[in-house]
Amino acid sequence: MNNVSRRGFLTGMVGLGATAVLPSALINTLMVTPAKANTAAAQDFKGWKMSGAHWGAFRARVEADRVMEIRPFEFDKHPSDILKGTMGVIYSPSRVRYPMVRLDWFKNRHRSNTAERGDNRFVRVSWDEALDLVYDELERIQNTYGPWALHTANVGWRSVGQMHSCGNHMLRAVGMHGRSVGTAGDYSTGAGQMILPYILGSTEVYSQGTSWDIILKESNVIVLWATDLNKNLQVGWNTETHEAYAYLEQLKDKVANKEIQVISIDPVKSKTQNYLDCDHQYVNPMTDVALMLALAHTLWKEDLYDKKFLDLYTLGFDDFLPYLKGENEDMVEKTPEWAAPICGVSADRIRELARLFAKNRTQIIFGWAIQRQQHGEQPYWMGAILAAMLGQIGLPGGGVSYSHHYSSVGVSSSGASMPGAFPLNLDTGRTPKHDNTNYDGYSSVIPVARAVDALLEPGKEIDFNGHKVKLPPYKMGIFTGSNQWHRHQDRNRMKLAYRNIETVVAVDYNWTATCRFADIVLPACTPFERNDIDAYGSYSNRGVIAMHKLVDPLYHSRSDFDIWREFCKRFKRDIEYSRGMTEMQWVEQLYNDCRIDNAKKDFPMPTFEEFWDIGYVLFPEGKPWVRHADFREDPEVNALGTPSGFIEIFSRKIARYGYDDCKGHPIWMEKAERSHGGPNSDKYPLWLQSCHPNERLHSQTCESEERRAEYTVQGREPVYIGPVDAERRGIKHGDLVRVYNDRGQLLAGAVVSDNYPEGIIRIEEGAWYGPVGPEIGSLDTYGDPNTLTLDVGTSKLAQGPSANTCLVEIEKFEGVAPPVTSFGGPNEVLPDGSPAPKDRA
Repeated sequence: MNNVSRRGFLTGMVGLGATAVLPSALINTLMVTPAKANTAAAQDFKGWKMSGAHWGAFRARVEADRVMEIRPFEFDKHPSDILKGTMGVIYSPSRVRYPMVRLDWFKNRHRSNTAERGDNRFVRVSWDEALDLVYDELERIQNTYGPWALHTANVGWRSVGQMHSCGNHMLRAVGMHGRSVGTAGDYSTGAGQMILPYILGSTEVYSQGTSWDIILKESNVIVLWATDLNKNLQVGWNTETHEAYAYLEQLKDKVANKEIQVISIDPVKSKTQNYLDCDHQYVNPMTDVALMLALAHTLWKEDLYDKKFLDLYTLGFDDFLPYLKGENEDMVEKTPEWAAPICGVSADRIRELARLFAKNRTQIIFGWAIQRQQHGEQPYWMGAILAAMLGQIGLPGGGVSYSHHYSSVGVSSSGASMPGAFPLNLDTGRTPKHDNTNYDGYSSVIPVARAVDALLEPGKEIDFNGHKVKLPPYKMGIFTGSNQWHRHQDRNRMKLAYRNIETVVAVDYNWTATCRFADIVLPACTPFERNDIDAYGSYSNRGVIAMHKLVDPLYHSRSDFDIWREFCKRFKRDIEYSRGMTEMQWVEQLYNDCRIDNAKKDFPMPTFEEFWDIGYVLFPEGKPWVRHADFREDPEVNALGTPSGFIEIFSRKIARYGYDDCKGHPIWMEKAERSHGGPNSDKYPLWLQSCHPNERLHSQTCESEERRAEYTVQGREPVYIGPVDAERRGIKHGDLVRVYNDRGQLLAGAVVSDNYPEGIIRIEEGAWYGPVGPEIGSLDTYGDPNTLTLDVGTSKLAQGPSANTCLVEIEKFEGVAPPVTSFGGPNEVLPDGSPAPKDRA
């Protein structure tokens, strides 16, 4: 999701109540201003610099312009091991050191041989040359084609920092020059954020959830449905506080004392399930909807559902019930006996679970991976119906959540305002240099996960969320703060698509695959080589963090602010771009604007000078909060954002779209490929799960050699496999293996684990793509799972990614393995193609 949208959600959290999770002794000493905070620990870090990252706030000891040591911020009581990779990001051999241009593009510009993209041969140029090339290309695109031919892509986990939010800088600068094709949705929650507004009135996936205090006090049963809190809470959209881990510790104790029953419904034993030592309910991959339908059938058949709640707060149950009873659609009653062979859960166990949920105050918590599959809208919709039938939505400790694994959701907001960001949009009254609004019939906004389709099927008209979208055959793409060659599916399909684009520009600080498949690469500095400010706690609004510049930008790298301000000089709008302000003036203004807002809320903050010296401001705890409680209290005054204002079990609006893959109510639909007896499982019997990684944030810190050394196997990304499947294929722990299907092939290192049952393997997403060569079908040397994943939309409604609909086979690798090509810099060459001297400064 782009920075503006996520930031919009975060600023919307300000009005919610909050509760603190820091140790009570510490909370009692916390005041709003840092000067009165617990400064004893801070004294131990006198002379150290403060900064932050998605994986936590930290202090850095710097000597002679080099970071020597990093330690977690003293208020972070559960720091993540990902922090260990921070120095490896700054000093990575993969740093983009200079502006670079792909060799054949350097010689032939937009008429280059695009099949050579990815061959990693680049010519070094000066900053002026590079920015002139970018500007000239934008001029050519706007004058030759128009705005439909430029794709601006910034969707991704940009580095933290409100001033240097890279997407905002690129979109503001490029938007001053001309219009472009933007995107809707994101890769994290593509299906969920589109379907849930129809059902519950908001995206829910980026919404604050019921406070953990209340869940731990009121819930009898917690269902962790395809969610791994312990793994995913390591990171946050802003600088993460890790406050939610204190609640997981309490939950662990309550599970051990049998005060709360926690059930993890998941094909694998998750990190959270192992930590809590809670119940594990296996379910066949991608069959959750069949299980949910059978649970709903039991609730109805045994008269365990809450009729009063359905009457008062929902619409459409009577339209859904005939499908449950087998009286329409497929004419099959959705009994536990029907579901059992599909989902792998016995009929008796399904009935037992339904009775357990109905008898107790039950909190259902979903993760995001479950909706990154074909028809991914269906499990989220059906989960909401289950919660509605239980009648506990809006009650303390009951209902449904789609976000508790994310950014410490459930740690309630302090109520304080957080700093805003560098402005994305043009200033009032301003227009682009090329004020052309003619898109020649193409759509100006496309679903983000269909960006590759636009290159392969230009002009194709697709359905999307009730609208028709005509895919523009864009000729130029600009990527900043988003690693497209990590997040998208099916690498070989991408290679084919990229042959149809004339120019690709990438702005980054390390040589990701996105840079390697670009034509012009601009070296941004890391977030630790510039001054900035960030929110501490994406939802808890726990405080404000100073991001002190730790060292000067390495090599020839520059901040995004400097890069795009210099770009704007090419058409004399640099003053407008920066508003005539320097980096530090912007940081100070963002802080002071936040300070003024908080003064109105009775959250006094120190002066900027005091704040910058101390490095942080912390806010006190707020009040616990229950999601949907106001709606339950008065559904008319506090109506939901659905068309009716009520929970919509049957959506007439969606039904009117006439989609065959997303009807007016959730249904069970078979996938294009599915393990455990499903389609194509005879050829490729293993389901590949490519969930969020445990050791990094998506692809971030994968470039850190120190961090990689802690989890790789023979220098490759791990593939997790169960003992039965490993033994059957002659694979032992630590072996190098080839994982493959008709879409691609990769090398990975085998980790044999009892957490993975027969027919299921895992390669965590974010592994850097490193093919042997640019050719279609080339072997990936490191272990990027998107070499193998399926690139189809979840449905005509959301058009989200379907990465987890993926079958593969695995075999022990024989012979001499090719070296890993994912890391390090490019092959620098001279304009004639000969190797460049190695000792150039």
